[in-house]
Amino acid sequence: MRLTLLSLTLATAFGFASSAASASIFMYDDVSDLDTETKTEWDASAELGLLFTSGNTETETFKAKLNLARDVENWRHKGVIDYYRSEQQDQATGDTILTGDKTFLSAQSNYKFAPESRSSVFVFGSYEEDKFSGYEYQGTFAVGYGARYRYSEALYADYEVGPGYSVNKPIVGGIPQEQESSAILRFAGNLVWDISKNSKFNALASTEVGEENTKTRAEISVSANVNSSLALKFSVAGSHNSYLEDVTKEKLDTETAVTLVYSF
Repeated sequence: MRLTLLSLTLATAFGFASSAASASIFMYDDVSDLDTETKTEWDASAELGLLFTSGNTETETFKAKLNLARDVENWRHKGVIDYYRSEQQDQATGDTILTGDKTFLSAQSNYKFAPESRSSVFVFGSYEEDKFSGYEYQGTFAVGYGARYRYSEALYADYEVGPGYSVNKPIVGGIPQEQESSAILRFAGNLVWDISKNSKFNALASTEVGEENTKTRAEISVSANVNSSLALKFSVAGSHNSYLEDVTKEKLDTETAVTLVYSF
């Protein structure tokens, strides 16, 4: 058994949001999302997934992720630390072969024009190391405009657009190349739906359009609470580079995972 991946987009979610807005459906202000007057602590959740196989194929797969979020008065902050590692044993030699090793970090702050406003300006930064993707590292910095639309008490979506700057270091034939940089235009969206009191649906996507390469990330997940602090989560995620200097590499990387999530 091995973790595999699938490419996803939020075109359907974006279309739904657009049609809902044009139809003038009643929407709720940002202040309805939570109590911005009294909420001062950070919301945090940590998820963990492990997979071991033995016999004809021996593999070890480890996935860990930490999410941080805070929404208070005029500010909304969020951060992500995501790590994945996979090893497989060569049955002929007994050597352990590293088949996956990825670290992704991101942080973002939105300044709302007023505590009850749906509009905001944002600052976003991300950094990724994944030598199996064709790049030793990829980094992004962007600023721009964001808006949150709430379509019901259980459903809301965030939309963001803005210019930015990216840096990356390609790997060709196992040899790191010179660092490259480019101006980009970043588009991002996030849809959150509280299906019930104990289950949640989340879909997000981002596209960073550059001069040569366009980097796209997407993830869809469904989680169900086991108790007040623990949940079981199923997620499918993908990342895609439109251009790779190493033509032997796949442009699309995917990941399907089942993890336990602890909220604190």
